[in-house]
Amino acid sequence: MQGLSMMKQQQLSSLLVAVAAVLLLGLAGAAHGGGRKKLIVSRSEDEPCKKMTVYYHDILYSGNNTANATSAAVTKPAAALSLSHWKNGTFFGLLVVFDDLVTEEQALSSEPVARAQGFYFYDKKEQYNAWMAFSLVFNSTAYTGTLNLMGADLMYEKTRDISVVGGTGDFFMSRGVATLSLVAYEGTVYFRLKMDIKLYECYVAA
Repeated sequence: MQGLSMMKQQQLSSLLVAVAAVLLLGLAGAAHGGGRKKLIVSRSEDEPCKKMTVYYHDILYSGNNTANATSAAVTKPAAALSLSHWKNGTFFGLLVVFDDLVTEEQALSSEPVARAQGFYFYDKKEQYNAWMAFSLVFNSTAYTGTLNLMGADLMYEKTRDISVVGGTGDFFMSRGVATLSLVAYEGTVYFRLKMDIKLYECYVAA
């Protein structure tokens, strides 16, 4: 009887361990979007596993647009190094932090799809040039999670690419390229970028 009781205790312990393992695996899956996922890697530049086009709106704080501003300069340009190549200089050394609206259509008033949260700074003395790093934070019926982007914004080029280096949620561990192009601006206070995002590594539900 005692041996039988010990056997039952061992079986119960094994069952509890198995249940705990299943629960832990389930929690791990939920932590990166829920459920098991498999990796898809594109074989061709022309065949991304996921793509989208969105519009990024930046409204720089100018001193009198507190209600509408979505970005702000947190440093001053290095005056001695920011040459007068342009009327307003090149802003070399200026760092801007932003929490910008990202929309599905071009109009600022169109349906929001994400927020772009991060920073950019001007890093060239002779002409406008910037480097940026930010997250697209999605919270809609279409997508949840983040995409993390970074790279050189070569502003003198009509289009420029920056890297998609990772993500969370619906974009768990995604990698790819975002092609940026300037489609509108108003002086130095507002600009709108078109962002063509192509992902070449995607995790999808298994």
